Amino acid sequence: MGIEVDFRVLELLCGRLCHELISPVGAINNGVELLDEDDPEFVKEAMALIGQSARKAGQRLQFYRFAYGTAGAGTTPIDGREISAALLDGGKVSCAWTAEAANLAPHWQRLACNLLLLAAEMLPRGGAVRVRPLDGGIEVTAEGETVNITDELRAALEPGMPIDALTPRTVHAYYTARLAQHVGARLALAGSEPGRGVLTAVPAG
Repeated sequence: MGIEVDFRVLELLCGRLCHELISPVGAINNGVELLDEDDPEFVKEAMALIGQSARKAGQRLQFYRFAYGTAGAGTTPIDGREISAALLDGGKVSCAWTAEAANLAPHWQRLACNLLLLAAEMLPRGGAVRVRPLDGGIEVTAEGETVNITDELRAALEPGMPIDALTPRTVHAYYTARLAQHVGARLALAGSEPGRGVLTAVPAG
């Protein structure tokens, strides 16, 4: 059975995807404009900008295709550890998966990628995200100078979150909670220690 989502949720998720792609696609466009320059150095810089931005756009598309798409639908297995590391490469947040976590079933890796993104967004000043197996499920830990766990994030993870109350900032948390339900998992979010937040997903029941 697929995940049933409201039309507003689809609108917000599509808006999020477009937001993620605007920056690298815009940089590609800027690089193409620089190719018209006569200065060889400008052209060299333009080619470097185009290549870097195209890689970043491709990395984001691959990650979100897995996170929001159907796990295991393609002929080539997806490595959640690889695509999440590529997504965060060059940013303020690093990520690490244990070897055991990298061997999780595709639907659990998909859930781990969504939780990892939530954890990364909890680190506005940067930090580290770690993924490991836990009691038949997964644990994703966010550690940094500041771990921002908002009330709206907690509310979006709750089963009774009203769809009309969702925003572009909270729709990913809502979707992640629905995905957890779909794979038969129960989510929990803890942030009792300074500089540390923990998201867990374990089999329900």
